[in-house]
Amino acid sequence: MTYCLAIRVDDGLVALADSRISSGNQVTQAEKATLLGPQNHQVLVMTSGLRSVRDKTLAYFERALSGRADPHHHMLDAVNDYAQCLRRVAEEDSAALEKAELAFNMHTLVAGQLPDDRLPTVYLVYPEGNWVEITERTPYLSIGATAYGKPILDRALDHTTPMATALKLAYLSFDSTRTSSMDVGFPIDVLTWPVARRTWSRAHYEYEDLQDQRLWWNENITRIAHEMPDGPWLADLIPGDGGGRLSVVGEDG
Repeated sequence: MTYCLAIRVDDGLVALADSRISSGNQVTQAEKATLLGPQNHQVLVMTSGLRSVRDKTLAYFERALSGRADPHHHMLDAVNDYAQCLRRVAEEDSAALEKAELAFNMHTLVAGQLPDDRLPTVYLVYPEGNWVEITERTPYLSIGATAYGKPILDRALDHTTPMATALKLAYLSFDSTRTSSMDVGFPIDVLTWPVARRTWSRAHYEYEDLQDQRLWWNENITRIAHEMPDGPWLADLIPGDGGGRLSVVGEDG
């Protein structure tokens, strides 16, 4: 399992990918976020699924990019070329994987802004090679163990969110996932694409690097729970608070 997340806000793109690889009870580390293409035409690819399928698909895609006399100028063309590479791998390997009782389960986030694109964008490419694009109404796409980090994004993120806040929300989304899923963990790769600069920035973080942020979140989420207004509903359920609707359920209840 993995956790990869891409966010688009008005200020640009934020992307995060964990590096944990699990196979049975073995855990290793490997990059899941890769920048491909020539300078000023780089496309970010993040994947979830079988590592062998990922590596073969990216090898075909990288060869397709390097073989072009004219680099892609639109993300739409880049994602369609990627989808063709993915379908090729599916045709070549699906039968053998199925025979070995392995699923062709490759999901991909393809993100960036190429020279003729008005805005940066993100595509979620499914194993079949079809895709969906990020929108203002749905300003993030994620793959892997997506359930745990989704609530904080749905509550706090929209396309007007400042990039710095979006970056913090991306981390908190990952931290929620890491806490609840043993298959997701540090180290993480974090990338940003500010529209004002139109270039990728990248950083790599180990567990210790974000200790202050993790401790702050743990302390403050506990404090917020303590400070939430009690209201009548709490008094109804906790003895001694004067609740008028409290009833005790015994063995016959």
